[in-house]
Amino acid sequence: MLIDFFFTLKDAKIPVSIKEFLILLEAMQKNVISNSLDEFYYLSRITLVKDEAHFDKFDQAFGMYFKGIDAIFEKHPEIPLDWLAKRMQRELTDEQKAALEKFGYDKLMDRLKELLAEQKERHEGGNKWIGTGGTSPFGNGGQNPEGIRIGGEGGNRTAVKVWEARSYRDYDAERELGTRNIKVALRRLRKFAREGLDEELALDATIRATANNAGFLDIKMQPERKNKIKVLMLLDVGGSMDDHIARTEELFSASKTEFKNMEFFYFHNCVYDYLWKHNRRRHAERFPTWDILRKYPADTKLIFVGDATMSPYEVLQPGGSVEYDNPEAGATWLARFTQTFPKFIWLNPEPEGLWQYRQSIAVIKQIMNNRMFPVTIEGLERGMRLLSK
Repeated sequence: MLIDFFFTLKDAKIPVSIKEFLILLEAMQKNVISNSLDEFYYLSRITLVKDEAHFDKFDQAFGMYFKGIDAIFEKHPEIPLDWLAKRMQRELTDEQKAALEKFGYDKLMDRLKELLAEQKERHEGGNKWIGTGGTSPFGNGGQNPEGIRIGGEGGNRTAVKVWEARSYRDYDAERELGTRNIKVALRRLRKFAREGLDEELALDATIRATANNAGFLDIKMQPERKNKIKVLMLLDVGGSMDDHIARTEELFSASKTEFKNMEFFYFHNCVYDYLWKHNRRRHAERFPTWDILRKYPADTKLIFVGDATMSPYEVLQPGGSVEYDNPEAGATWLARFTQTFPKFIWLNPEPEGLWQYRQSIAVIKQIMNNRMFPVTIEGLERGMRLLSK
């Protein structure tokens, strides 16, 4: 069965080799993973794909090959279904998706309160109760255009609120970049000046002074040349941003290197009334957004980093946050930031070709006065050029 999978990857122009395929088979024989299709996905990607540039093609080939996994096992009944097949996420036709009721935020919250009072047991695969794998707006692992995820993991990214405390991971500032071009693009946003104590040798001045002093050494010093640019970076973390961790870490690492006067804070999906600096302590160590707005001077360059992919409620409506009942809409806070710091941009790691399909991206792009740029070399150069004006 996996020989066909190997050739599917070859057809997708992924440079997999026989040696790597044998390593995969050996790992499976030694039971290094449990009976999970998700774990097999990561194992096969680690063993077969040598370059992150091929991850997208691998995902497409993997999805195409294993989409019909039930039919495959019918042809090979000697292979236990639970070896690779975790219960596949329910697939609906476009007509079925269109038929699902779209509650709206207020009605959604009211209906949830009713169900919490009525429901007495666990449910799976239905269209009414709080459960898993169904078309109800409440639960996880199912399909609904607007729902509230309660427990478990999402997948369709249509939840307007998430009923669980989540843990995010800090972006690694020490991560080495895959290419120097990102650093080069960021260097467009630099303004050097010599300030402070005379700590650096002024070679040209020393040579002139020595020559004027009949050859006797006359050392001249000067202040170190430093980048005066001040940068405030606000980074979206968790949820759909998990798909962009590698690229965001590269950008974050480069920014920490290039901008010595840089402060950063985290937010989730949209900016509200508090931010944080360490994701493990984000519930204990919060920084009021008002304090951040007042702390930094108006000439600070403001850079948002996020995929802007969320429910529009999270931007436009009080209480729209997926995690808590925020008293003011995210759009209100975004407007305050853009008014406080006139030099601002939004960097979006989501491929620019997908922006037109995300309603929330259009909303945030409008709030940002169209100052949204993709996290590509060309996009970074355009963004830095705008900030440097």
